[in-house]
Amino acid sequence: MRRRDEFAAGQGLPAAVAHSASASRQWVSEELAQSAEHVAERGRAEGQAWLTGLWRRTAGVVWAAVVLLLLGQALTAVGAGWTAARTAGLAAALVLASSLTAASWFHRAKGGVLAPVIGEDNRLSTSRTVAAAWVLFVAYSVLVLAGRLAAASRHRERDALISGLDLARGAGIVTVLAVLCGIAVLVRRVVGLRVLGQRLQKVRADRPRAADLLTDDAGRGTFADIQYVLISGVALVFAAVRLARRPEQLPDLPWGLAVVVLVSAATYLAGKYAEGGRPVILSVVRAREAGDLDGPIRTGDDIEIRGAGFVPPGAQGADRLSRMVVRVGAVHVHVPLIPVPGGFRNPTDDLLTVPVPADVEPGRVEVQVVTAAGVETNRYAVDVTE
Repeated sequence: MRRRDEFAAGQGLPAAVAHSASASRQWVSEELAQSAEHVAERGRAEGQAWLTGLWRRTAGVVWAAVVLLLLGQALTAVGAGWTAARTAGLAAALVLASSLTAASWFHRAKGGVLAPVIGEDNRLSTSRTVAAAWVLFVAYSVLVLAGRLAAASRHRERDALISGLDLARGAGIVTVLAVLCGIAVLVRRVVGLRVLGQRLQKVRADRPRAADLLTDDAGRGTFADIQYVLISGVALVFAAVRLARRPEQLPDLPWGLAVVVLVSAATYLAGKYAEGGRPVILSVVRAREAGDLDGPIRTGDDIEIRGAGFVPPGAQGADRLSRMVVRVGAVHVHVPLIPVPGGFRNPTDDLLTVPVPADVEPGRVEVQVVTAAGVETNRYAVDVTE
C-alpha cells in the first residue's frame, strides 16, 4: 500500500522509464504485482498458522461455556435447591464439550470445532453455522432427557420423560432442524454448481473471520445473511429458555415462531440464488486522452473495455487484480495496475484499460476478459487497423 501511494504520487520511478507513459505504467504495474504477491504469500502462510492454532481457542470457548452454565445453575439453585434436572444439564454439557474437544483435536489443522462450518472458499459458512448451532442444541436437549431418564427411579417418571420425545411436542423444533440442515446442504450444492457453470465468482480468503456470517465475500453486509442469523439466533434463545423451564421434554417451539424461522431461511436461500452473475463485456472503445484525434483502434493504442463484474467480490487486492487477463485475438494481455491514492484506477469492476499489443494482426479480432476467479466473459469483436 505504501509503494502504491508512492507510485500514485509519481515517486520512485527510474529515469529509464520516466520519459514514456506506457513504459512507466508497465514498470509500475510489474513492481506492484510482485510486491503484492509477496505480501499475499505471507498472508496465506499466516492464515494457515492461525487456522492451525484455532482449535485450542475453540476448545477453550467450549469449556468456558460449560463453566458459565455451572455458574448459572449454581446461582439459580440458591433458595430453590439443586435438582436432578440441573445435574442432567451439567452432565449433558460435559459430554457435549468432551465430544467437541475430541473432534477439535482430530481437526486441529483445519480449524478445530469450526472445521465443519468453514466453506471451500476458506470463509465461515452462514448456512452451515446456523444449522450446526441447531444440531448442537437439539443434541444437548436429548442428552438432558437421557440424563434425567437414567436418574429416574419411578416408572411413571420414566414414562413421562419418554413421552417428552413425542413428535406432537417437538414438531416445531424438528421441522426447523430438518429445514435448516437441508438448506445447508442445498446451498453448498447450489454454490458449487454456479461456480462450475461460471455464473458465480468465488475467490479464496486467507482465513475465516466471524464477520463472514453477516457479509458477502467483499466484506459488505448482506440483508439475507443478517436476517437469517438474527432470527435463527432469537429462536434458538427462545428454545433454550423453554428447555430450561421444561427440561422433561423437547423444547416445544411454537408454530408461529417456527414459521418465522422458515420464512427467514427461504429468504436466505433466495438470496443465494440471486447473488453473483457472469461478467459481461458491453462495449470496447479506443481510449482517448485530452488532445488526441479521433480515429480507429490501432496496434499500440489503449482500449477501454466497458462492462460489469470484472472484479469478483473479495478480489480487490493487488495480488488478485494482477491476475486479470484480456485476450485480444490470440494474444493474452495482463491488465496493468494503475495506482491512485487509496486504491487503483485500473482495473475496476466496470472498466478495464489495456494496450493493443503489436502482435495482434490487423482485422477483426475478438476481445475476452478472464477475471481473477478464472471466469471468462463473452467475446466482443472489434476492428483493428494498421
